[in-house]
Amino acid sequence: MTISVSPGTELELAFTDLLANGQAVGRAEGIVVFCFGPLPKERARVRITTLKPKYAVADLLEIIEHSAERVAPFCPVFGTCGGCQLQHFDYAAQLAWKREVVRNALERIGGFADVMVSETIGMQFPRAYRNKMSLVVDRACERVGFYKQRSHDIVQIGACPIVLPRLDEQIPKINAAKGDAGTAGAFARVRHIVTRTARASGNVVVTLTSDRPESALKDSAPALLGRLTGVTGLTNSYDPSGPNAILGRKQHVLAGSATIEESIAGLRYRVSAGSFFQVNVEIVERIFNHLEPRLKKPLRILDLYCGAGTFALFFAKHGATVVGIEESSQAVAEARENADLNGLQTRVRFRHGFAGDVLARPDVAAEIAGADAIFLDPPRKGCEERVLARIAARHARAVWYLSCDPATLARDLKFLAAKGYRIGEVQPFDMFPQTGHVETLALLSAS
Repeated sequence: MTISVSPGTELELAFTDLLANGQAVGRAEGIVVFCFGPLPKERARVRITTLKPKYAVADLLEIIEHSAERVAPFCPVFGTCGGCQLQHFDYAAQLAWKREVVRNALERIGGFADVMVSETIGMQFPRAYRNKMSLVVDRACERVGFYKQRSHDIVQIGACPIVLPRLDEQIPKINAAKGDAGTAGAFARVRHIVTRTARASGNVVVTLTSDRPESALKDSAPALLGRLTGVTGLTNSYDPSGPNAILGRKQHVLAGSATIEESIAGLRYRVSAGSFFQVNVEIVERIFNHLEPRLKKPLRILDLYCGAGTFALFFAKHGATVVGIEESSQAVAEARENADLNGLQTRVRFRHGFAGDVLARPDVAAEIAGADAIFLDPPRKGCEERVLARIAARHARAVWYLSCDPATLARDLKFLAAKGYRIGEVQPFDMFPQTGHVETLALLSAS
């Protein structure tokens, strides 16, 4: 079919779907059109900006027919900033949409047409929840900011309603320090600023990332810490793994303490600025609550990608004997310290290494064979096939898979299903309100 549209063409389209990146999906003359701004069930006037053989990208000009699920965004830079994609979508509608995202991925990628996906478990107040914030620094910009949608251009900000208040209140202080003659030099070679806080303790750690250790940061640290009132630690991370890395592979403390202490369901966790820790403590506790009924009797659990011990310690607190595996040596050290902090060191052991390598060791292979459950919480890219193959080969009785990406979850579940595992429950959680991301817990059992 010959496509008559071209860059610059204005069209009136009906939009039927929404992608995780916030783009609405419409169609014109047989070609798919992606556009930020419209919602499903809306008609809008758009202008084509990019035309490819199978799709086009458009800019929104005007919403003609509004969805009943449209709401007013609560952030002034929504639609420009790339941090949130769904602030214009009613929260109940967000939760329903995320359930469909998971169901569609399982059906389209995994081939699971008959799996029941439960309603998404969300938050009572889906704002001011993030305990971690990553700011971008550009010398050409007066203020720090976030990246624009699908761009490395910067949206300068003075506040963020998605992060916890203790982080939000640091944004104007950082902007003031960046513009002050006494501390501006500290930011000269800084690329990113990562701030992390704990709801329980109120600790706030600010990490400034540069290519190499910066003497200007060290020299300015006392003055900078004085300006950033409420901050309990200041660190410099350096040696990033690539040009888009937010944190460096190494870091040293400039002032104060590099750790925060959080409490979830009666457990204490101390983590450093560079360690992985879930950004939404309220939803972590809801995942705990969902898993707790399965811990009524003592179990042997293998926890892969265990990080600083978040779930391993929860399992151990409920009587399980746990082996955790984690590739970050820093996270393993923190996991061991957290086990001591909670008096659980006799119930949990942590092993350092890549999951696929550690699982190949004879002593760990025996632990897989004896495990009642294997808990997986991999990064967004999902599990390596060799990890899944070793789990399946040892016929672990149950697999509890927590995923932040429905596509890689569906792919990995398809592999496990082919090896004889059955999906018993799929429960989405809204770990990231106002965004297109969704956390999903899938519970599998061996046939």
